[in-house]
Amino acid sequence: MLTPFKATVKPTGKGVQMECESRGFKFILDEPEDAGGMDEGMNPLEAAMCATGACLGIVAASFAKAKDFTFEDFSIDMEGDVDPDGFMYVADVPKGFQQVRYTMNFKTDEPQEKCEEFAKFVEATCPICATFKEGVKVVCSGVNA
Repeated sequence: MLTPFKATVKPTGKGVQMECESRGFKFILDEPEDAGGMDEGMNPLEAAMCATGACLGIVAASFAKAKDFTFEDFSIDMEGDVDPDGFMYVADVPKGFQQVRYTMNFKTDEPQEKCEEFAKFVEATCPICATFKEGVKVVCSGVNA
């Protein structure tokens, strides 16, 4: 059975800045000043990387015990490549990420091989990684005027 997730995004009235809301939680997405924004929040691509890293982290925290993997602490470094010429229609290149990379950093006594196996499991289980890898249809279900 599918579980619906819902969010609403609307302009704040400050440049290109958007207020994002889901389940009563709100945050601002913006652009740097040189891209027409107020530079008061991450841009959507940065937020997508953060969401991916957070999803990986939640999977790691949720499954570590079941996978008999122990750590004192961890972090995930995210990096992605976008060619702005794509979404600016300057060149015929992809409009979004061409690649997203991450490094999982564990403070642990586990051997390297076990860390690598756990990281592979985490990536294979992460819903946002699956969305990027498998693709998802984005469908406009209506336009209200």
